[in-house]
Amino acid sequence: MISRRQLLKVGTATMVVTGAGLGTFAVTRSPNQALAPWRNDAHTFADPRLRALSYAILSPNPHNRQPWRAELVGETDIILTCDLDRRLPETDPYDRQITIGLGCFLETFAIAAAEVGYLASFEYFPDGAPAVRLDERPVARISIKPDGATAKDPLFAFIKTRRSNKEPYDTNRSIPVDVAEKLLASGRNDAGVGIDIEPAFVEKFRDLTWRAHEVESLTPRTMQESIDLMRIGKAEINANPDGIDLGGFQLELLANLGLLDREQMADPNSAAFEQGMAMYHRLMHSAMGYVMVVTADNSRVSQLDAGRTWMRVNLTATQQGVAIHPLSQALQEYYEMAKIYDEFHRELHVDAPARVQMFARIGYGPEIGPSPRWKVEKSIVNKA
Repeated sequence: MISRRQLLKVGTATMVVTGAGLGTFAVTRSPNQALAPWRNDAHTFADPRLRALSYAILSPNPHNRQPWRAELVGETDIILTCDLDRRLPETDPYDRQITIGLGCFLETFAIAAAEVGYLASFEYFPDGAPAVRLDERPVARISIKPDGATAKDPLFAFIKTRRSNKEPYDTNRSIPVDVAEKLLASGRNDAGVGIDIEPAFVEKFRDLTWRAHEVESLTPRTMQESIDLMRIGKAEINANPDGIDLGGFQLELLANLGLLDREQMADPNSAAFEQGMAMYHRLMHSAMGYVMVVTADNSRVSQLDAGRTWMRVNLTATQQGVAIHPLSQALQEYYEMAKIYDEFHRELHVDAPARVQMFARIGYGPEIGPSPRWKVEKSIVNKA
């Protein structure tokens, strides 16, 4: 909790800021530069590859690391690689989640290419699939060709309004069965989709996902990985539009007053840490159902396929007006999470070599804005 002295400090400082124009400060906190890739004028490229890439970079990905790098080859191809500096070695030690994010990128690219009459085809890991961790070898070779028979995908219309909604959901509003069925049918044949909206299941996994969140938050090295990627306030977000954005008037004001910083957020005894945990407890216990993606094995190809399926599930949720929030903690492969990982798969009746690749809460939540993104040009690799 904030002490009385801190409250007095906030009150005094707020009066000073108010006198200087608190209203103006509040309405100018949007990191417009970092949100530019979501605007219509960010997609006006003549080259269909660049146009499709400008949508692909809006794909969901772990911790918003945006790990994709695209080398244009000739007039029709792209070599997709992973920026190895954007991996998450503590919470994603085998780069499984990063690979899934790259699969999301591929599916969004295909959807966006079809919108302008191009068929996208993919060759996964043309120089071989890495085992323990991703390396400098290509993740995929992308080829496009004009194809008048390529049908436009109705999910294209929802790429720019798709969100990972990390807000509390309305616990008085259930997911209708017909909506659940549409989510269940939204995937691809190479990765299975599961959904459960039964109250007993929801209650069980509210608890299980919360316990997984506690493990990640109370393990110093995994928590620190997230802390290091937090961008606090407009200036930091615009300068580095990746990672975890903590924007908005209130958070930025607290940061400016010295009441919110990375050291406090990493300290489990601090008010900032306790308030963050309380916030997540509230939102995670507001789940009204869960959706998951399961693959027959945990190969790199299966991880890419899981990402492509996840992208379609995510867009279908947007189409149906359903909020969705990935909860990856229980799926992570580090020592401290091992017991919950095993319990999680056991409760879902998923036995090795099959693997739960994605798991998310669903419900009805407030409308939220997009996450920051680097411009598409940042992802283009120019090789001599």
